[in-house]
Amino acid sequence: MALGVAFAFLQLRLDPTELVTVFTVPGFYRLLAVTMLTAGVGFLLHELAHKVVAVHYGQYAEFRADYGMLLLAVASGLAGFLFAAPGAVHHRGRLTDRQGGLIALAGPVTNLVLAGGFYALSLAGGVVAAVAGYGVTINLLLAGFNMLPYGPLDGRKVRAWSTAVWAATAVPCVGLAVYVLFF
Repeated sequence: MALGVAFAFLQLRLDPTELVTVFTVPGFYRLLAVTMLTAGVGFLLHELAHKVVAVHYGQYAEFRADYGMLLLAVASGLAGFLFAAPGAVHHRGRLTDRQGGLIALAGPVTNLVLAGGFYALSLAGGVVAAVAGYGVTINLLLAGFNMLPYGPLDGRKVRAWSTAVWAATAVPCVGLAVYVLFF
């Protein structure tokens, strides 16, 4: 829910003084529904993909929310940029580097598949195309951001396993994210 609100705030580009009246802004609830459907589903399936692959490798896996980061996501959306790392799937047990890399890769690849599905829906035209276009953008941004080889992001784990696999995935993910962000 917090991610949906953060992405809605980002889209509205509100002045922080307008926060009190945000719930009366025309179209806010419609935009919130769109962001929940696109960003919410993208984030949820991204994290579920990590869990499914971790469980496949015999791991106990669970999602742990980071409420401070959720608050930061909402605040940054209001400020006109978005930094969203509201939690992650944690798993425990012995893994090979390859297994750890594949668990990390599952999330961004899921976002790429979702972007492709939303793209196919965008060809329908009308309201469906508008919502689907937003779904393409959000999921490409999620995939690109997560493939950065930094901190707790998926890209660091994939690169630790295989620089070649990381490059083959990160270059198109980051490139598509930059494209939808600026063009």
